[in-house]
Amino acid sequence: MEIRALRPDEFDGVRDIRARAFGPVPDEAWRQRVRRARPTLEAGRNFAGFDGGEIIATGTLYDMTQWWHGRAVSLAGVSAITVAPEQRGRGIGRELMTGLLERAAGFGHPLAVLYPATTTLYRSVGWEHAGAEHHVEIPTEALRTVAADRVSLRRAGPDDAAEVAAVIGRAHRAARDCGPVGWDEPMWRSMLETDEHFCYLAEDGFLAYHWNESATGLEVLRLVASSERTLRALWALVGSGSSTAETVRACVAPYDPVLWLLRERETEYVHRSQWMLRLVDAPAAIEARGYPSGVTAGASLLIEDPQLPANSGHWRLEIKDGEGRLERTAENAGAVRLGPRGLAALYAGVPVATLRRTGLLQGGDADALSPAFAATPFTLDYF
Repeated sequence: MEIRALRPDEFDGVRDIRARAFGPVPDEAWRQRVRRARPTLEAGRNFAGFDGGEIIATGTLYDMTQWWHGRAVSLAGVSAITVAPEQRGRGIGRELMTGLLERAAGFGHPLAVLYPATTTLYRSVGWEHAGAEHHVEIPTEALRTVAADRVSLRRAGPDDAAEVAAVIGRAHRAARDCGPVGWDEPMWRSMLETDEHFCYLAEDGFLAYHWNESATGLEVLRLVASSERTLRALWALVGSGSSTAETVRACVAPYDPVLWLLRERETEYVHRSQWMLRLVDAPAAIEARGYPSGVTAGASLLIEDPQLPANSGHWRLEIKDGEGRLERTAENAGAVRLGPRGLAALYAGVPVATLRRTGLLQGGDADALSPAFAATPFTLDYF
């Protein structure tokens, strides 16, 4: 199988394989998909596996960032992984994912994230579960009264792409969030062109929501704000639809402030869409990440990464004053041993005790790493 970037004029050729993998794609839905794919196609980030000129597999690498304790880390968002039904069971998916990892490294991304359709395939090439996209349902009436003061808001469109990206980035940085992703300006422009979404921009906040498919309720796709005043105003705007929408389905952080603004909270049903993480360039990923302030930790590591050998070997990990370093060192028989799955889970804040009991981390003294990597990762985007 030859894996290469698709040319824009070849993109229609993936429609059939997408339909066979995910279901029929009506004409209008396909036109929208082609429009949204334009930035990645032009950047050479839509890939296909070819066998004798026939497309038998596809995958996309979005150019993104991911926030970790207030710092943005370059990220490859892996999406649209498909294998033709008649080609499944031959190792095509594993070959495709290995090729995409190499290309993510070539683009200079220290991290890669995906939403798995199957855990087994992605674990076989070093991915591990790290966080989730969380959805809750909130009575619309409960949101109508959360506002304290009026805030200057305006509708946002494609020409606001750069400002939207900046406002969202400042909000995640200030909150020292872990997990949310950021899109580049061309992708934001493409997303803000969608008529179905209602987008509002404040000086320190952004809201995107729409009606659900049956037009009986609202769905908040993203609501972020750096101040209480703007946070209340944006949620109250959603709540203003209480006369026609009984409920709001909202994508929120596990500790989203809105959950503490509501007057009443009873039983909450949370829908989680799990995502998986992979370190592509381990030293760069450790250095780019933010860490809890006031925490100091160190450990000798032995990493074994068959797919990305540059990550393999003996390392010294040091974390201090919110900074991390991973540097080559001599062999150490007492090193903490882990593969790419264990390294990804540790990076995402999974406690060392959990990793030991699952066999993802072995040997050495690693207890101090749990507070150093402490995090509750979440995302507000499904891709």
